[in-house]
Amino acid sequence: MQMFMNLIRKLESIWQKPLYYWPLLAVVAAATPLAFAPYYHFWLMPLLFGALIRLTELRPQHAVKSAYLFGLITYAAQFYWIHTALHTVSGLPNLYAVPLTFLLPAFLALYPAAAFWLLKKFNLPRAWRIGVALPLLWTLAEFARERLLTGFGWGALGYSQIADHSPLAGFAPLGGIHLVTLAAACAGAWLVLAVDASGRLKQRAAALGGIVLLAAVGFAAKNIDFTRPDGSTATVALAQGNIAQTLKWVPEQFLPTVERYYAQVAGSRADIVILPETAIPLMRQDLPQGLLAQFARRAEANGSALAVGIGQYTSDGLGYENAVINLSHYREEAPGHIPYYAKNHLVPFGEYKPLPWLTEPLYQMMNMPLADFKRGGNAQAPFQMANQKVAFNICYEDGFGDELIASAGQSTLLANASNMAWYGKSNAMFQHLQQSQARALELGRYMVRATNTGATAIVDPKGRIVAQAVPDTATVLEGRIKGYVGETPYMKLGGSWPLVILLGVSAAGLFVWGNYHRYVASPPVSDIRQ
Repeated sequence: MQMFMNLIRKLESIWQKPLYYWPLLAVVAAATPLAFAPYYHFWLMPLLFGALIRLTELRPQHAVKSAYLFGLITYAAQFYWIHTALHTVSGLPNLYAVPLTFLLPAFLALYPAAAFWLLKKFNLPRAWRIGVALPLLWTLAEFARERLLTGFGWGALGYSQIADHSPLAGFAPLGGIHLVTLAAACAGAWLVLAVDASGRLKQRAAALGGIVLLAAVGFAAKNIDFTRPDGSTATVALAQGNIAQTLKWVPEQFLPTVERYYAQVAGSRADIVILPETAIPLMRQDLPQGLLAQFARRAEANGSALAVGIGQYTSDGLGYENAVINLSHYREEAPGHIPYYAKNHLVPFGEYKPLPWLTEPLYQMMNMPLADFKRGGNAQAPFQMANQKVAFNICYEDGFGDELIASAGQSTLLANASNMAWYGKSNAMFQHLQQSQARALELGRYMVRATNTGATAIVDPKGRIVAQAVPDTATVLEGRIKGYVGETPYMKLGGSWPLVILLGVSAAGLFVWGNYHRYVASPPVSDIRQ
């Protein structure tokens, strides 16, 4: 053991030098995508987070700068596919696409930097500052990243733990993805304390015991059935059209696209058939007369309930919505009375235009139709499809578990309709799938995903992928699901706010306690002399 500690000291004396420090920090950050889908090396994230913590301790004067660089490289490595969407698919010249690709990571990196900046204000013993205050602050920063300016929570520490064999995934149904983030951050921080060459044996043992306890609690929670089957089963068919984004809105491609999806509907005898986001590339009100009726009749003849992703004009005709329509009980004589779900949480810069006076010139250079949708509203009712109540969400919305609780509580099945063709053959589709796995765990229900190019999949209430289509192929994924009812503890809490408030109060308490201990209980010598 002593030899191991001596080796750590020797390595840290080397790593502390700028020549090695900054490249090592960059390597640690660049390795973070391996912890997420499609690689699922969940065990890697606590190690990398712990490495960040220890590196900032070696050069504390650069802690905030180090955290920012870590965030910048981490998010650039994970979200490299932004360039695919901007340049390869939308046609934006690299002169603009390359800097814009780094714009989001540069902004997101402010959150980890803020966590370490705040940490400097906490006058606590090292074990409390690293082992308690930092995980609290990091989790609060991740929550803020998910919420501010419409939010972008991709790449949160918690998502790295949504994997089949990760014990920390069990915290998702208890308190949502942010509780998983807290657990992962604690594991990384306590690992630093456990291998601290200068720490006392009692402190190292306590940190190691904490990691074991975290894993045990998470494992136990993952094996508890918080929701229950309602006795119903259904077969589902998830269409994957594999329509290239560059062709999707080309007028000449409309008929081949419709024919492909019609053939997929006609070829399935599943109880529930779902087509992906904007599968039909024309506004619903502009479709040729009788087209929807043809789809509806074919599905009905096969004994299938059918949901179709399509754009539609708002009721006032002044805007448009990204919608999924339920054709299960379609009446041709009343085409305007189709049950639908309209996307509510829109993608900034993709589905609505922030600061249009600034961004409009960029849109004119890109092939990006329908970039200014209207919101559909909160807590929209599930669809009745066959014997299931299906709560839909569309693409980006799957990253916001709190917003799905209300409709999930009324449902027996969750469904996501997406189009990830914007991001080519990148990891974006798999990172999105991992979010669906988190939602299935949080909400205790099957999640089915119908996507244009991938990742089309069926996920069980434990977050396990039970079936997945081969990406970038035209196919139909079929499988069987069970209807589930009941509420997880996370659903009963109503979302993440109770956890966040508790973390905020705890962080404030630690801040006050630390400063009281320093300035009141043990005032500086200069204050005593005065």
